[in-house]
Amino acid sequence: MSEQGFLSTVHRNFDRAARYLDYPAGLLDQIKICNSVYRFSFPVRREDGGFDVIEAWRAEHSHHKLPVKGGIRYAPDVNEDEVMALAALMTFKCAIVDVPFGGAKGGVKIDPRKTPVHQLERITRRYTAELVKKGFIGPGIDVPAPDYGTGPREMAWIADTYGQLHNGDVDAFACVTGKPITQGGIHGRKEATGRGVFFGVREALSDEALLKQLGMTAGLGGKRVVVQGLGNVGYHAAKFLVEGGGTLVALSEIEGAIYNPKGLDLEAVMNWRRETKSIKGFPGAETLPSPAAVLELECDVLVPAALENVLHAGNAERVRAKIVAEAANGPTSADAEEILRRRGVVIIPDMYLNAGGVTVSYFEWLKNLSHVRFGRLNKKFEEASTGRLVHAIEMAAGRSLEEAERRQVVRGASEEDLVNSGLEETMIEAFRQIRAVQIKNPKIDDLRTAAFVNAVDKIAVSYMELGIFP
Repeated sequence: MSEQGFLSTVHRNFDRAARYLDYPAGLLDQIKICNSVYRFSFPVRREDGGFDVIEAWRAEHSHHKLPVKGGIRYAPDVNEDEVMALAALMTFKCAIVDVPFGGAKGGVKIDPRKTPVHQLERITRRYTAELVKKGFIGPGIDVPAPDYGTGPREMAWIADTYGQLHNGDVDAFACVTGKPITQGGIHGRKEATGRGVFFGVREALSDEALLKQLGMTAGLGGKRVVVQGLGNVGYHAAKFLVEGGGTLVALSEIEGAIYNPKGLDLEAVMNWRRETKSIKGFPGAETLPSPAAVLELECDVLVPAALENVLHAGNAERVRAKIVAEAANGPTSADAEEILRRRGVVIIPDMYLNAGGVTVSYFEWLKNLSHVRFGRLNKKFEEASTGRLVHAIEMAAGRSLEEAERRQVVRGASEEDLVNSGLEETMIEAFRQIRAVQIKNPKIDDLRTAAFVNAVDKIAVSYMELGIFP
């Protein structure tokens, strides 16, 4: 059985789900294909006076809803198929969590770790200008976000460049999400994907049928967690899973991996890494022979939070996790998935589990278009209203709350409170929709196929309601 590429894996998963849907072949073909791909190259001057020619892409997978939405990846090995595959996943991801975007993705072929900051800024601003020239960016057209190799800094450069080229556009900040708070960002966005992973795993561990299938008890309490990848997503997923009761037994990053069956102190590991530039040699933990070794450790929840295809036909037989929680995009190849399914491993699919980022990006986009911070208009009113209610209860009970208790009870919701509440509701509802698909069709025995069926069904309905496919 030979491995397939990332895009082929996405198409293979789509085709498996399409068998359970009764729509015209032409409509399914339209949903499957990538609508637009812009491939371009541009020169950037180096400090020594020479030039680098940068290769870049922006793929817009589906225009059934506008704007389209998706991150920008900076990586030395990014390619067109990868960008198209990620754009397709974004389409389905947005549909799963009921975010009104089509899917898109961008890629720039550079190594951000080896590129000086001033050169990164030049590349980012030129990339943005190229997108503007071709109409591949704008608050109502195409809204990028961070991905592997990019973050709030790059998003701020994009917003600034777009604003300079659209002087007087009051909605210019809505051209991109994942920005710093001072540049139109939103509280809770940095943690959103990792927090969404926690909510998704928590939901799976409260599902009686899944727990019975796995022979597990409910809840995160005492569950052994392994996290592969310590970037923004991996770190926050580990943090929230531990806070929820899980035991973090192993971590890996590009430089190595560590293991302690009794549990690792995440913050202590991060401090060690900042001091030594590596997680290897962390006191009290075993240093494993390679970063990939964590994928084969015995555990309850394995969280691949780095790049695609880390689980493949070559190692899937040795995976000893009961649940694979896909925090990264495409970490499990199609061949590996068949092996894991046969062995009874439950995979919580990426297109659902890491949708926390795009969900909160949606909230940021809404904030930018409305030009008001969430909570600003009602926080103090809620506090005053609740305070009056508490006072009435105190009078009736003949007892007053302590001041600290009172502050906690009457506290109005901040922007971050509202964002996290919206994210939690979104992840819970999306999981229940996916499970409802399985209950409706017992032949669907895996969450990924159910997620694809759920997403494709919603997109098909959108096209039919537009009258394109009667």
